[in-house]
Amino acid sequence: MLHPGDAIPAGRRVLYIILLGALTALGPFTIDLYLPAFPVLESDFQTTAAMIQLTLTGTMIGFALGQLVVGPLSDKVGRRVPLITVTALHVLASVAAALAPNLLLLGGARVLMGVGAAAGGVVAMAIVRDLFGGRRLVVMLSRLALVSGVAPVVAPLIGSWLLTVMSWHGIFVVLACYGAVMLVTTALFIPETLPKERRHERGTETAWHRYRSVLTDRVYLGVLIIGGMTFSGLFSYLSASPFLFQQTHGLDPQQYGLLFAANSLGVVLGVQTAARLAARFGPQWVLAVSTAMLLLSGVAIIVCDQLGLGLWGTVIPLFVFMTSCGFSFPCVQVLALDRHGKAAGTAASILGASNNGIAALISPIVGWIARDAGITATTMASVMAGCAVVAILSLWVIVRPRTVGMLAP
Repeated sequence: MLHPGDAIPAGRRVLYIILLGALTALGPFTIDLYLPAFPVLESDFQTTAAMIQLTLTGTMIGFALGQLVVGPLSDKVGRRVPLITVTALHVLASVAAALAPNLLLLGGARVLMGVGAAAGGVVAMAIVRDLFGGRRLVVMLSRLALVSGVAPVVAPLIGSWLLTVMSWHGIFVVLACYGAVMLVTTALFIPETLPKERRHERGTETAWHRYRSVLTDRVYLGVLIIGGMTFSGLFSYLSASPFLFQQTHGLDPQQYGLLFAANSLGVVLGVQTAARLAARFGPQWVLAVSTAMLLLSGVAIIVCDQLGLGLWGTVIPLFVFMTSCGFSFPCVQVLALDRHGKAAGTAASILGASNNGIAALISPIVGWIARDAGITATTMASVMAGCAVVAILSLWVIVRPRTVGMLAP
């Protein structure tokens, strides 16, 4: 038995996948579930769209900062205490958001919701790394990557449906209930996976030491950039697609929802295929293919748009792009965490914070490029292809696949 998780029965592993996947999804759902309510919020609070968007910015800032705090803390005191404490904060903040009488209090509650949702994904990845290694780590992390890749895409669709049966207040009540369920199930079913003897003693390993050990690893830094660029390409599509497909191509909300669902299937296909290929050939070589496909599909969207090939000229290469994102997500997580088992929480926190932080900075570039002529497939794909170029350079110049060893069995 190489790792503690090797002795866990198959049924128990399935339970862990379900619970840790749900914890991972809490962050994306907290960020994206209320996006369809922006026009309603703008009307109710008698403010501007820019001010409403600041509540989203605040959520992402809280989410990023929360990960940077919770990850190292979980390496210090164990996984359960930070996970339960911060998830409880999410529940309270969600209730506060539902009851917020003005935009200022809503914005403050959203920041705290971001902090509260941060523990789920970070600690879930750290727990998986505590229990598993080698090829089984690839399989387990691929399940979490599936959730983190699909959740941002489907959350706005679920939010749109919720708005047909409840007000925007109800969306935050749903998030509070989601957090409460995670709080109870975590307390009952998720054990402590970081024994006391593996925790860093006071005075011997500080948070600074853990950050330094992770950030001085060349391979980790390389995959950090690759992950950030992949998420940035995904979020560029998410931020531009409502305008592109509904205004330019004239799709109604139902048709737009079906398009979202189809792209979600692309992410699912990519993640599940990548898990098998990474275990056999190595995640670094899967990334070599997936990053190249990200660039080729982005360029294909631009070429098809310039040739006037219409909706299908965008949709088909876009599906390839989303599938390539699915190939990349689990490989990035495996390469980042497999090398840092003793600082898994810190490594996971930096990875999660950088993915969201970089995407939050880059995705608005689509709107800036299109500020005069409007958003087109070319403006959207230009940012996507640019992100892919940076990812490819990071892989071959910083990570250098030939220097990365194969995973243990």
